[in-house]
Amino acid sequence: MGKRLEGKVIVITGGASGLGNATAKEGAKLALIDLKEDALEQAKQEISAKYPEAQVLTIASDVSDEAAVKRYVEETVKSFDRIDGFYNNAGIEGKQALIPDYDVQVFKKVIDINLMGVYYGMRYIIPVMKNQQYGRIVNTASVGGIRGVLNQVPYVASKHAVSGMTKNAALEFGRYGIITNAIAPGAILTPMVAGAFKQVNPEDPKKAEAEYAQNNPTKRLGLPDEVAKLVVFLLSEDCSYVNGQTIAIDGGESNAYGIV
Repeated sequence: MGKRLEGKVIVITGGASGLGNATAKEGAKLALIDLKEDALEQAKQEISAKYPEAQVLTIASDVSDEAAVKRYVEETVKSFDRIDGFYNNAGIEGKQALIPDYDVQVFKKVIDINLMGVYYGMRYIIPVMKNQQYGRIVNTASVGGIRGVLNQVPYVASKHAVSGMTKNAALEFGRYGIITNAIAPGAILTPMVAGAFKQVNPEDPKKAEAEYAQNNPTKRLGLPDEVAKLVVFLLSEDCSYVNGQTIAIDGGESNAYGIV
């Protein structure tokens, strides 16, 4: 069990898979939020098998539904009495298309989950943390929140908004002991990223993955556990004066102009 989060109550949205699940393995008292109940149960079993001392609450919830977000916050407080850390992580990529061709309904869905879902989470968890005079919030932006990404306009728009909301939360609530930061992962080997490579090359997604990795200074894609280490630091007591930042974790690729 990660000592940095020992005894802390951590809420993780998108907690059943990908980056959320990788970070869940580091907490002692967890509220895992995800859309799929069966995936949550599997995640709970895996965590309990590896960390028998962990207390895991699972809540199936749609983060784009404000009432559902309010309920998961209330259920977490009812079960654990407080919320020390919030990994505001749930998100989707949407489809890939140029701006004039983008499906408006898909655009709205990406905004509802990636932007409104993150906002609703902060809307209801910040008052809990303010009452405690302590909290750590980590919002998941993306390298798409610090630069453009071809064919992904709603994703980029939503993730830039996440970075902006992170700055505002830091300004408004830092005085109450609430530290808010965002992470900007690049191509990390999660199911969502695997799905993106499948869109790029349906016949051979692994080839698309390998070609993409050649543009990275490290010549590889990142791993969920590498992201989890950064998130754990940002959720911990050690992160006491890093506030309002969007931190890239992408092997250095976002520093490049053109092809590396």
